[in-house]
Amino acid sequence: MPTFTYMSRCDGCGQCVDICPSDIMHIDPVYRRSFNIEPNFCWECYSCVKACPQHAIDVRGYADFAPLGHSVRVLRDEKTRIITWKIRYRDGRLKEFTFPIRTTPWGSIKPPFEYAPPMAGSLSSPLLAHEPEALMVVALPALSALGPQH
Repeated sequence: MPTFTYMSRCDGCGQCVDICPSDIMHIDPVYRRSFNIEPNFCWECYSCVKACPQHAIDVRGYADFAPLGHSVRVLRDEKTRIITWKIRYRDGRLKEFTFPIRTTPWGSIKPPFEYAPPMAGSLSSPLLAHEPEALMVVALPALSALGPQH
């Protein structure tokens, strides 16, 4: 469900631009409001939705889970540290889903600068940075170079 901005709510603070991992949230130079320049490239991570202090960014629902005539509203409450998704259907039904903003304690995630830099040979590895240590496993399962054994 790609994001979109309610222009009347947006104050142009740019927090959505700073946090968007796919770099598709931009500030319009004339109107000073955010907008999604390419909804098809939206990762649907909703970082912009969660970061927006004005609650100006919402998502377009897919027809298979919320048929035409619906609305999806995402609300973030920093005091209670909760995100609430509300879906209102055409017939008036309202569904609410509530989740904690974080599943880990605040301040418990190491910032990138606290990790050792990757070794030069890491670029040719299929592993992500700091795997398997970050997953707390000795080694990740892998297929042999010759393919599966019969």
